[in-house]
Amino acid sequence: MRNIELLAPAGSPEALDAAVAEGADAVYLGLKEFNARMRSANFAYAQFEGALRALHRMGRKLYVTVNTVFEQRESDRVYQLLKYLAGTGPDGVIVQDFGIITMARDFPGLRLHASTQMNIASARGANLLSRHGLSRAVLSRELTLEEIRGIGRGTNLELEVFVHGALCVSESGLCLFSSYLGGKSANRGMCTQACRRFYRARTGSGETSGYFFSPRDLSLVGRGGELAEAGVRSFKIEGRMKSAEYVGTVVSAYRLVIDSLDAGEDERRRALEEARNILRNDFARPKTEYFTGSGQDRSGGRAAGREAPSPEPSWLQHEQAGGTGISLGALRGVTTRGDRRRALVSCGLPLAAGDSLRFHRADDSLRQTHKLVFAEKKSASGDLYCISVPEEFGDGDLAYLIQTKAMTKRYPRIIPKDLSTFKRRPGRAEAPRPVFPRQGRFSSLPEGIYAAVARPEDLYVLQSIRPAGAIVPLNRKSARQLLDESLPFKPGELLPSLDPFFPQSLEDFYSEVLPALVEKGYRTFILNNPGHFSFFGAPKPKRPDSGGGSPRSTSGSPRSGGAAPRSAGGEAGDAPLLIAGPWLYTFNSSAGLFVRNLGAACVVSPFENNRQNLEKTWPAGRDRVFVTLFSRPSLFRIRPDLGPVYRFREFSGGKDENFFLVTDSSEQGASETLVVPEKPFSIVDKKPFLEKSGFRRFILDFSGFSSLKKHEYRNVMTAALEGRPLAGTLRFNWKNGFFQE
Repeated sequence: MRNIELLAPAGSPEALDAAVAEGADAVYLGLKEFNARMRSANFAYAQFEGALRALHRMGRKLYVTVNTVFEQRESDRVYQLLKYLAGTGPDGVIVQDFGIITMARDFPGLRLHASTQMNIASARGANLLSRHGLSRAVLSRELTLEEIRGIGRGTNLELEVFVHGALCVSESGLCLFSSYLGGKSANRGMCTQACRRFYRARTGSGETSGYFFSPRDLSLVGRGGELAEAGVRSFKIEGRMKSAEYVGTVVSAYRLVIDSLDAGEDERRRALEEARNILRNDFARPKTEYFTGSGQDRSGGRAAGREAPSPEPSWLQHEQAGGTGISLGALRGVTTRGDRRRALVSCGLPLAAGDSLRFHRADDSLRQTHKLVFAEKKSASGDLYCISVPEEFGDGDLAYLIQTKAMTKRYPRIIPKDLSTFKRRPGRAEAPRPVFPRQGRFSSLPEGIYAAVARPEDLYVLQSIRPAGAIVPLNRKSARQLLDESLPFKPGELLPSLDPFFPQSLEDFYSEVLPALVEKGYRTFILNNPGHFSFFGAPKPKRPDSGGGSPRSTSGSPRSGGAAPRSAGGEAGDAPLLIAGPWLYTFNSSAGLFVRNLGAACVVSPFENNRQNLEKTWPAGRDRVFVTLFSRPSLFRIRPDLGPVYRFREFSGGKDENFFLVTDSSEQGASETLVVPEKPFSIVDKKPFLEKSGFRRFILDFSGFSSLKKHEYRNVMTAALEGRPLAGTLRFNWKNGFFQE
């Protein structure tokens, strides 16, 4: 039998029981903090240790999710958690933050897995993490089967792939939408699924509306053999927010498929048919194979040369609300009698007390799961029921059936009833303070304001008030212009910025264009994905000189090699200078040390950062930190160009929130669709304070403007130079930081 692991979610002890009983080889779960599903029940420490001991006795594995970014003030707590996990012995720890990789070097027994939030989509990215001690990568979800095969051929790192469950419309780990709308960051496990809300837009033919960015659920049950042949070793089911019944149903289906992979063709066909029948009862959204499929699943449905909109890609379903389950339509006749709220709904299936429903407000401002207290049939021959309703919902709100009580199974309990022997907790330990090499004053790049644009054509606008340097996106279209055209900035004044999504299919492009740019005189590059560093000869990792609570040292000479050789810090000779971009999420000094050891001379502070954390992360070396003062950041990034599908540029939500689509059809030259806010983020008036605090390099980011106008640029640049506030802008997280529950 092929050595394929079936990995199931355990968002609750009941889901853990279901996963194991139905045949999961391993489960993944979160503790009470630092995991990407903070809204699920998660596990207390004693429950986790009880589950771990029980699973190991059964020959099963348990992985712990520590897959969020952390701020500098949380460093001690993260370190304490890692020390605790090193003492308990889970089979793997799933991580996103580079700072955890740095800290985990003090605990050699910890086995680290790269979360899908780390956005690993290439063999180069996987190999770089392998050299830094990681044993597995959970690949980005938006990859084609050909790209997965290419990664499998190019790395020895274990590969894990999501095969079933909810999808994010955004490229993995690159979503700021929920954070921008209220500080509830997906990078902190608090995503509110704002992309699945109801939106309105105007087109040339009138108004259109729908759940424009609500994807179907992933189901690769028919691709098991191909994924195994591609080198995937772990089939992962999404669903730590799902019920135990859902987990058990899906695990049982995939168990059948995996067990049949080495059987004959007839047995494989029968197993797949039975699995598909089982999955009809998962009460989830309609299914898609996403980019591992063919045709419409891979593209935005471009309709070149036609006036009519092209078909919607099959992985989107804009007419369906973001909720899962069987739609019961709108609530009617909502009343309150005593302490019970009730409403009428229509359902072709029998409803009963104990069934689970999901309620959505009509404007999609609230969603809530509810177990029916009562369900009374109101007509002998019809399908009208009177049901219990949470008090927050009324007439016109929507209901979905997500699980019937009749389908509930009772599974053997995994966690022991008596947990009194499990008394360990994270102790008091101080995280070692990262120590950076002593460096003189950084002078390789001019101090001042840098301007980022969406396309090389916009560089001409910047001549009206010339910045210290200009940042341009590096994609197939812009590469030709940077190499072949005469531009108003010299190559040494331009900073090509590599896209944060680096799929395997772009390896040949980067391998060809990066050396050509270096040869032409380009000297500074902004990197936004771990795999980017491999093109510049990322140095081998060094073991820390210290353990316990002593400082770490980063002394040692790097190794050069790759497509474009580099020197440490980029300050020697003519070797390229590397900057760690905002999508590498250096929210703490341990993450800063990690990218510094990869060869980054300086970093760009993440878009979500706040003033307090910025200062705590960088008590020194602030001249090596770029701070973004103004931006329309991409709130989420969709891999294909949806311009031919959605023939509008602006759309709005239900709270006077307006957004823009930036696509190929708007001539940006990217291969993806970006969603940016109408109201930019701005702290241009804070520039004098930041300069007084020691920060010397700043960015005005106009990459969210599909076509930059001179008056727009001059207005923002003048305000930044004068240190005055800009009207019509927001502060993002600058003052309040991440939302804290």
